[in-house]
Amino acid sequence: MNKRALLEGNVYKALIQFAIPFLLANLLQVMYGAMDLIVVGHFAGTSDVSAVSIGSQVMSMVTQLVLGISTGATVLLGHCYGAGRREDMAKTVGTAIWLFGGIAVFLTGLLLILRGGIISIMNTPAEAVGATGQYLLICTGGLVFIVTYNVISSLLRGLGDSRTPLLFVAVACVINIVLDVVLVDGFHMGAAGAATATVFAQACSVVFSFVFLKRRGLGFPFTARDVRFVPGFAARILGTGGPVGLQNGLVGISFLIITLIINRMGLVASAAVGVVEKLIEFLMLPSVAFSAAVAAMAAQNLGAGRADRARSCMLGAIGCSIAFGAAVAVFCQIDGSLLTGLFTSDPAVAEAAAGYLKTYSLDCVLVAIVFNMNGFFNGSGYAAFAMAHSLTATFLVRIPATMLLSRLEGVTLTTIGWAVPLSTLVSLLLCGGFFWRLGRKKNLGGNAYGHSALL
Repeated sequence: MNKRALLEGNVYKALIQFAIPFLLANLLQVMYGAMDLIVVGHFAGTSDVSAVSIGSQVMSMVTQLVLGISTGATVLLGHCYGAGRREDMAKTVGTAIWLFGGIAVFLTGLLLILRGGIISIMNTPAEAVGATGQYLLICTGGLVFIVTYNVISSLLRGLGDSRTPLLFVAVACVINIVLDVVLVDGFHMGAAGAATATVFAQACSVVFSFVFLKRRGLGFPFTARDVRFVPGFAARILGTGGPVGLQNGLVGISFLIITLIINRMGLVASAAVGVVEKLIEFLMLPSVAFSAAVAAMAAQNLGAGRADRARSCMLGAIGCSIAFGAAVAVFCQIDGSLLTGLFTSDPAVAEAAAGYLKTYSLDCVLVAIVFNMNGFFNGSGYAAFAMAHSLTATFLVRIPATMLLSRLEGVTLTTIGWAVPLSTLVSLLLCGGFFWRLGRKKNLGGNAYGHSALL
């Protein structure tokens, strides 16, 4: 795809062409993460399933934190690219290397210190404590590879390239699937084998990406001298990416809180929630992919002074995402066990997970709108609002609703699942109100920070 296509031609064609490679890349990334749970679910015990589900939620929270912060680099690079400021593009990449290197070291040390406390506070079932500790320890050791991959992918998307990250994650996916089967089934390593496979696959992907980019280049002059920390650019990256990262991190913590609440219901419930959380990553992929495309496309077009094109991109993404989300919700109402059974051979876990998915899946329709509006807000410089409404819905609605529902006599996971779409509905109302307010003020094209101040 021509990188200038995000700025020229049919907006909907450009949106779909940019979003599809990102969708496939995310599909592969989620798939190699899901393979841990699938292989463990079929070749290990229920305690290993619980360990992987808890451990992967913790690592997913960290990954989403990094991915959120890296959105700042995507947006800044997109603005610079749209405005043709090549020197600033080099400064953005050089600063990002230093900034995220420091973040990787900090998060690794933090997780090593807090690992034991996380296992305890999560109400991890006694049978799964040892396996969860091993899973977290191994994944923490490979955190630097997770950070590196996500930052490289974010920078490439800021340049309008969503295909190259697809190649990188394909390498990781193939290696992870092979190693999962070998280590879990062949060597009976359980959760530890799944973690080892994931880390090794990420490391191989990073090495491959370095070799690939060294030969192809970034498309603009960039040398070792450009790898330097520029405080002003770091502030701009954190100014946009910080709120997104904080939002992702706190939302991840909220899901951990929900998990620890449900973990009190026993090993089967713990494993069932882990299955659904992993499955929902697949089901929400179109909305995630289109929202990322909206953020990058909005950033580039605002940098080029095309606010109308940025808004059209958001509306097109919402339409495509809703179509898929509605189909998912209907399917899960009919028989969600067809999906949950893919992740576990335990009939009790599969049945409990299907009940949870029945109500949870309704959220796929609502996030189709909210995620893409967030993509527009992030690309326009309104990341603080995107964070605010998400945290409001999460901590004032989702968590309290889960706690209240879990205390009902004879409650099932199906009932508890209502807390998720309810909280997203609150986010949708807040987003609609904010968008309407911006429209009245004729300020939909981006605020000063998100547009001119970055340049």
